Amino acid sequence: MDASEPALRRLATAIRLRAVAMVAPQGFGYLGQALSAAEQYAAVYGAAYRRGTDRVVCSPGHYVIAAYAAAAETGLIDEAALASYGQNGSSLEAIGTERSPVPEFTCGSLGQGLSAAAGFALADRLTGRDDVRTYAFISDGELQEGQVWEAAMFAGHHRLSRLTVLLDANNSQVDGPVDSITTIEPVAAKWQAFGWDAVDLDGHDVAAIAAALTAGALRPQVLICRTSTRHGLAVLPPGADGHFIKLPADLAEAATAELRAELAGRHD
Repeated sequence: MDASEPALRRLATAIRLRAVAMVAPQGFGYLGQALSAAEQYAAVYGAAYRRGTDRVVCSPGHYVIAAYAAAAETGLIDEAALASYGQNGSSLEAIGTERSPVPEFTCGSLGQGLSAAAGFALADRLTGRDDVRTYAFISDGELQEGQVWEAAMFAGHHRLSRLTVLLDANNSQVDGPVDSITTIEPVAAKWQAFGWDAVDLDGHDVAAIAAALTAGALRPQVLICRTSTRHGLAVLPPGADGHFIKLPADLAEAATAELRAELAGRHD
C-alpha cells in the first residue's frame, strides 16, 4: 500500500467519510472518536501494520469505528460490511468487544487495553517473535484508570521496545472535558517516569505520526496525539457534543459532501 504522506492524508479523510456513513443511519454515534483518531489509524494501518504479523489493540471499545473504516479502506474487510455497523446481530458492534473483527484485541471496558498489549509484547519476546510489533490505541480519559499505570509500569520495567501506544489526547469524555474531570497533565512526564519514550505531537499530522512509528526505540513508546473531536468537519455546529455526536440527515448530507469534496480536491 502507498504509505506516502499524500496517500496517508487521503486515507485519514476516507476514514472520516466512512465513519459518517456508518453513523448516519442511526442519526447519532461515536463519530467524534473517528474524527480525532483518523490520522492515527491511517498511520498504523496505512504505513506500519503488517497483517498476520503485528497486533493492534483497541482499548476504548467505541473507537473501533475508526478501525472498521481503516480496514475497509485498506482491504482488510469487505467494505459492504460497514452498512451493518451498530445494528442488532452485526459483528461490527458500535462498542467493540472480544468478538469484533479487525483489531487483534478489543476491550469494551476502559483501561484494560494496555495490560493486554503489554502481555502480548512480553509473550512475543519470550517466544522469540522479535519481529512482531504491538500497537495499542488508548484514550486520554483512560489515564484516570489505575490499571493503565500498572501496565505502563510493567512495560517500562521489562523495556518492551516492540510496544507502541497511540494516545488520543482529545480532551473529551462522556462527563465533559477531561481536564475538568481529572488533571492528567503533564502526560509526557508521567510516561517518561514509568520508563517510556514519550513523543508529544500534533495528532492530525499524519506524516509526523508515521515517522514516529518507524523510529527505533529501546524502550516502550507512547505517541501523545493532541487532537480534536471536530477535526476535519467544518460543517459541525459549534455545540456538537464531541463524545457522542448527533447527526441528523441534513447534517450527515453536508458532512458527506464536505469530505467527498476534500477527497476530490486531493490530486497530490
